[in-house]
Amino acid sequence: MTAFPISESSPVQFPGPIPAACDVVVIGGGVIGVMTAWHLAERGLRVTLCEKGRIAGEQSSRNWGWIRQQGRDLDELPIMVESLRHWKNLAQQFGEALGFRQEGVMYLARTEAEMAGYEAWLTHASAHGLDTELLSRGAVDDRIQGAQADWKGGLFTPSDARAEPWTAVPLLAQGAAARGAVIVEACAVRGLDLAAGKVAGVITEQGRIACDQVVLAGGAWSSLFTRAHGVAIPQLSVLASVAASEPMPEVFAGNAVDSEFAFRRRADGGYSLAPGAEHDFFLGPDAFRNFAAYLPVLKQDFRSTHFQLAAPKAYPDAWGTPRRWSMDRPGPFEAIRVLNPAPNMGVIGRVQDEFARAFPHLGRPRLKSVWAGMIDTMPDVVPVIDRVAALPGLTLATGMSGHGFGIGPGLGRVVADLVAGQPLGHDIRRFRLSRFTDGSKIAPGPGL
Repeated sequence: MTAFPISESSPVQFPGPIPAACDVVVIGGGVIGVMTAWHLAERGLRVTLCEKGRIAGEQSSRNWGWIRQQGRDLDELPIMVESLRHWKNLAQQFGEALGFRQEGVMYLARTEAEMAGYEAWLTHASAHGLDTELLSRGAVDDRIQGAQADWKGGLFTPSDARAEPWTAVPLLAQGAAARGAVIVEACAVRGLDLAAGKVAGVITEQGRIACDQVVLAGGAWSSLFTRAHGVAIPQLSVLASVAASEPMPEVFAGNAVDSEFAFRRRADGGYSLAPGAEHDFFLGPDAFRNFAAYLPVLKQDFRSTHFQLAAPKAYPDAWGTPRRWSMDRPGPFEAIRVLNPAPNMGVIGRVQDEFARAFPHLGRPRLKSVWAGMIDTMPDVVPVIDRVAALPGLTLATGMSGHGFGIGPGLGRVVADLVAGQPLGHDIRRFRLSRFTDGSKIAPGPGL
């Protein structure tokens, strides 16, 4: 079993070596990159996945582990419905080790306005065949044992699920390798090798790989990579803190969240605990560059955002991180292999207090571990899934905005077919890169 947290000191599971040539190079070993490589290999393409640190070392192992249809952005929802089908199939292949359980997702309302929003979302749930239901306060109490919170009611989708991300994604990487994908950890891609303006390969710290297709699934590092090649992505990152409690009596078998805190049952008998909305944001060059694009979402999240003057040294948007580098020597992707930010313990303390107020018979949960991750986000809180017109051969799969783990298997299939020139089965126009430059109105989607 993979140890958590995954870090630069974790053993390398996929040492390589890199091939001299392949059809597609995938940059980034999170869930999106891994599942893209999986599906490309299934299509018979020679695919190499390069990860500068460790598979799932960053946000793909640090998230809540939710596999959620409920509350999705409406343009993500069809892909998420597909993704849940993939998760069910994956659970049959990998068994209990994946940690997959369908125990449902519940949103809990503290205000009548939240309840009205949940009720409005039922129309979308019905249109996509979801089993979502609006719960009265009494129905919430029936499902969540011993709760004393002032919840007005809730929204519940019983078919939604969870998995254990730090074990699931490395298992999926093993599955991709078994299908023929070459995976190489501790191998940073320094940049693209271009010929006549088109992708002709990548330059890695281990040498060149010839290819004519590249998928960038670099998470928090993606915009730093593309800007060095003259392509601007208005992507930023926020720090999200999470904790795992010691084993506790079960009050709810599924995943639940309100405006103050979130909790989900864990396989070890404890709960994963996180703030309902709070996060930290480091101010850096990209933050100022993209300020105008983020104004709409900033207005929504201003009170729940803790602004920090500077990111830790060598982080993607740190003040001292180079924006240009030579590909014949180590660059920013080798300066820090795995983002392992310190969690905000004040935020975690408030989560413990809110949990104790909601469940006074359990008291303040004792914590077994605390961690944080950097979530790559976009101004409209939906990803960029698109070919880059300015760099033929480059496809972007980034900006998952905290939604990547659950949607990963389905989105990996979509990205693989986009690269392979096959029918996608979904309308992904909303996720085009040009929406930030073609005059489109950029506003957060209707997802809850």
